[in-house]
Amino acid sequence: MDNGNVWIFLQIAVGLIVIFTLPFSKAYTYEQDVFAINSLYVALGSPPLPGWVPNGGDPCTEGWQGVQCVNSNITAITINSANLGGQLSDTLGNFSSLITIDLSNNNIGGSIPENLPTTMQRFFLSGNQLTGSIPISLSQLTLLTDMSLNNNHLTGVLPDAFQSLSSLINLDLSDNNFTGQLPPSMGSLSSLTTLHLENNQLTGILDVLENLPLQDLNIENNLFSGPVPQKLLVIPNFKKDGNPFNTSIAPSSIWSPSPSPLSMVPTPDMEHANSSNGSNAQETLSPTRKNSMSTVKVIGYVLLAVVSIVVIVLVLIFCTSKYQERRSSRIELSKGLVGRAQRPVEEPKIREYLIKSNNEASSVAEELSEKQECESVSAPDKASKKEKQHVIDVGGTGVFVMPPLPVERVIVNPIIPSENIRTNHSPEKINSPTSVASFSVASLQQYTNSFREENMIRDGRIGKVFLAELPDGELLEVMKIDNVNSRIAVDEFLELVVSISELRHPHILELVGYCAEFEQRLLVYKHFSRKTLHDVLHCGDDLKIKLSWNARLCIALEAAKALEYLHEGCQPPVIHQNFEPAGILLNNKLTARVSECGLAMLMSSNSATQLSGRIRALFSYEAPETNESGLYTDRSDVYSFGVVMLELLTGRKPYDSSRPRVEQHLVRWASSQLYDIDALSGMVDPSIKGKCSEKSLSRFADIINRCIQQGPEFRPPISEVVQDLSRMVKDLEKATN
Repeated sequence: MDNGNVWIFLQIAVGLIVIFTLPFSKAYTYEQDVFAINSLYVALGSPPLPGWVPNGGDPCTEGWQGVQCVNSNITAITINSANLGGQLSDTLGNFSSLITIDLSNNNIGGSIPENLPTTMQRFFLSGNQLTGSIPISLSQLTLLTDMSLNNNHLTGVLPDAFQSLSSLINLDLSDNNFTGQLPPSMGSLSSLTTLHLENNQLTGILDVLENLPLQDLNIENNLFSGPVPQKLLVIPNFKKDGNPFNTSIAPSSIWSPSPSPLSMVPTPDMEHANSSNGSNAQETLSPTRKNSMSTVKVIGYVLLAVVSIVVIVLVLIFCTSKYQERRSSRIELSKGLVGRAQRPVEEPKIREYLIKSNNEASSVAEELSEKQECESVSAPDKASKKEKQHVIDVGGTGVFVMPPLPVERVIVNPIIPSENIRTNHSPEKINSPTSVASFSVASLQQYTNSFREENMIRDGRIGKVFLAELPDGELLEVMKIDNVNSRIAVDEFLELVVSISELRHPHILELVGYCAEFEQRLLVYKHFSRKTLHDVLHCGDDLKIKLSWNARLCIALEAAKALEYLHEGCQPPVIHQNFEPAGILLNNKLTARVSECGLAMLMSSNSATQLSGRIRALFSYEAPETNESGLYTDRSDVYSFGVVMLELLTGRKPYDSSRPRVEQHLVRWASSQLYDIDALSGMVDPSIKGKCSEKSLSRFADIINRCIQQGPEFRPPISEVVQDLSRMVKDLEKATN
């Protein structure tokens, strides 16, 4: 072959290589999403956000600040208090799968664009400089569950665009300059539980709101008039001061005023006037006629007095009944723990005490609320409206809007003393279940700094977890159950609290309280650590240098003991269903505690979010039979435990798209090499390579291999795993000594 042919051949080869590799050289993130986020970045004035660029880039793999992805789609943009300026781009609607926009507490100006992502569920722009009105295209956001536009400069009338927003739960439009009446379509918000409209210039009547399932309504400092619908008066948290209402309730026949008997008694002036105007007529009456008329007058006055007294009694009875109804609804929201359905009479004394304690707390809260209403002014100074912060959580779970309350108004119902909550358990002692504390939403807001992002320590499958600090310095963890799961009925939630409170083990995170107010469901745990095994293994944590082979064995053993307690120490047995490194907490001594125990009810009934389900399936923690049938057993927990052990061995994630295709799925790649000692030595985490014996590696790999078998019948019970790991730890200690 001559040189000319060789040159032609090389050109053809290079061309083919370019053609075939071009599809694989494109960025991982969906092109449409890249275009949309580039446009947003330019509209915001190209601020110095880590990773962000005005053209191109790969947000899902390059770690752009505040950007979250599922596969190649951008699903969330969360940038709070970053001093962002500029305005929102008109291409927001180009995002293909965007679920959350949270740009709260910045300086973004301009108006809200007409073109919004129809996939959006959470839309938070509070604390900015937005102007203009709410676009009519709001009606296209049929998946919207939470929207916060408070503390801006928005104007105009509210659009009649709420008819298709049946999923909307929380809406905050407070501290703006909205005018006009509430649109009729607001009556279609069948899921709305929280509505804040205070500090605007809204007018008209409130009839459109009377059939909504509201639990928290604030309309203070507007121009609403007319009577307040009576259905609104039973809302647990209803604030209405600062409006020119005609009357406090709608008029009714039973409230029709009757003349007072005292008003019918003629005064001396009246008698004088009558005598002067009709003296001639009076003079013609005979003494007998006068006496007869006096008797009739007396009888008439008596009858009027009786009728008036009856009316007053009826009014008092009506008011008392309404007061009792309102009080009953409040007490229902804060009632205490109840026993399990299958054990109706096991702990009557404890249950009686819990219910009594919660009823007393409800009475105190009601009295304070009424006192606050009596002492409040009709129109507080609107100049201080910017001091109020209405916090809406951007995560799943349990989103609500409520202004933080002063300390003196916080109501906490401590069912057991705090010193009992803080009782330390001996290393292997398992305590019998006691009681847990009932917290108010207001108190938990105070303790968590209004659930701000900086207080969030974990984002779990069930909801976000926030660090809480009590006035005495004690640290707790508050799990805000996500939106879907928060709709669990109060009775079911309290039964769940009872079952979790019975879980007492040194390697299981301990429940110490709960909250079930205003349609919110929150669980309060004793704080153990911010760190998780996932952080230490995969996020470059400083603790990784301490994660020796011996430490990894001990972590595996402690986690296995927690599962053993759930599977074999509880009646009925408890299946975890979410066992993974992100749920294994590690303190500075590398002691392990397993979180989210006993929450299977919230995971197994399609109540967990689809997004979390897709991520979990991608990460391959679930057993093969669970992916196929959706059923969980103790052996599916064992499979998940085997995957965690494989992470401890290799230091790799269960799924890693940055690795060669054959190595991306850890279980698939490693399962065929667990019996090859040379291959096994090559799989070991580089940070411990050469620091563990081949015998110890082989025994550890054997346990892993049995746990990750495809068929559940071939996997061992977790008690066998505990025995095998215990022997390994003891042998290693002997060899070390």
